[in-house]
Amino acid sequence: MRPGSSPFRRLAPQTSTASTVSTALVAGVAVVLGLAGCGSPTGTGPAALPGTEEYFATPCPEPGVRPAGTEFTYWSMWTADEPQARVLQHAVDCFTEKTGVQVTVQWLGRKLLTQNVAPALNAGEVPDLIDQDLSQLKAAVVAPGGTQSVEDVYGMKVGEGDRTVEDVLARYSHDLPQHADAEGNRFLVPYEMITNAWWYDRNTHPDLTPPRTMDELFALFEQELQAGRPAISQDGDISHYNAYFFTQLAARFVGPGGIAAAAADRTGESWRTEPGFLAAARLVERIATGGYFAEGWDAAKFPQVQQRWADGETAYTFNGTWLPSETREYLNKQGGGREIQYGSFQFPMSEGATHDIVEQMPIGFAVPAPARNAEPAKAFIAYVLHKDILQGIPTVSDNLAPRTDLPVPADLADAKAALDDPDKEHTLVMDGLDGLFGGTYVDTVFFPADDALLRGQITAEQFIDRMATDTATYWKSRG
Repeated sequence: MRPGSSPFRRLAPQTSTASTVSTALVAGVAVVLGLAGCGSPTGTGPAALPGTEEYFATPCPEPGVRPAGTEFTYWSMWTADEPQARVLQHAVDCFTEKTGVQVTVQWLGRKLLTQNVAPALNAGEVPDLIDQDLSQLKAAVVAPGGTQSVEDVYGMKVGEGDRTVEDVLARYSHDLPQHADAEGNRFLVPYEMITNAWWYDRNTHPDLTPPRTMDELFALFEQELQAGRPAISQDGDISHYNAYFFTQLAARFVGPGGIAAAAADRTGESWRTEPGFLAAARLVERIATGGYFAEGWDAAKFPQVQQRWADGETAYTFNGTWLPSETREYLNKQGGGREIQYGSFQFPMSEGATHDIVEQMPIGFAVPAPARNAEPAKAFIAYVLHKDILQGIPTVSDNLAPRTDLPVPADLADAKAALDDPDKEHTLVMDGLDGLFGGTYVDTVFFPADDALLRGQITAEQFIDRMATDTATYWKSRG
């Protein structure tokens, strides 16, 4: 989901101070999760998404909580020209209008945790509110004890009668084990949800039936090869993207938490003794050696191969729910009038697998432990969850909100249906590996081995041996 430490696109930091409702909203995306991910049209001109003007013209709702504090500071993962930032700036302006609380916002971009928050924690000068995806927050801030509980926020009213934050959020958006800090308290309140899927264009594949088995999935790939086209676009320089194949498949064998448990096994032997890991690795090896990837996928620089998918060179790509907005932005800039009718489907169940999982990643708010103005910051979190405010996530940024009563962008209908499917087990993207042990395990153990497997440089058996050996070495080096 992120290039480097984050699938979000890195953009230059920008600062804004909000004291009164602004008549000129910060104009403009990214999450590659550059998160690639959120590159939908911004502004209110011809490229804006339907409903954008109406959203910003809607009167500010009344808050459910009126805090005693008069100000707080907010450092955000977004940059000021992104649609999510425009939505959150609107929330800030409305909150100030309705409560008088002055909010100082810095739009710092995806590296705010490592470049801004961590140094601030060390210096004792921290903001009162921050945001990022759960795994990055866990690795960079929660693990060293840098956040405080937001359990009280879940009981706050959002401004819709007696409805609280917990009442309006989909339960799956906040009840995974990884949401808890060392004391077992939730440290994050989500305002956007991400999931992953196989993407295709309904214009070119109007009769596609989502595969029910892995053999049916490979049959789709083979059809493309027989037609003289590569089947899959993959930006191989993004290790997070490469990891999605193995972690998606392995989680279906070992269940939520199973991959993380193997990473925590100091002997490394769980990688060898759990047969599901080898089964998943063999499926990845089958993908790697099948000739399905677009030529040069492992040598190109993001987002070159993703753009080749958008251009119609390949039929499929496996990526996050930021993909439609990001590729649409690319096509709009290219001109030519090409449009994609986005369809998606999940990995099918593998033979012998028993866990029908769907991956998710919440993006949300956290409050640093030393925050001086936590009360108004927490009241603001509850305000953002108001239906009339959070409506901007699907309407303006073309992404998924964690409430179940908001519209779903047509591009993401299939992915949202998977998230809402009561028969699926929810698990954190990559089983939260990138949030474990300060993020060091994925960088030193998992990513190098996984990249080699997907590139066909090692076999499935060699991958398992390497994971077992390197895990034991990793833990031995940590004492």
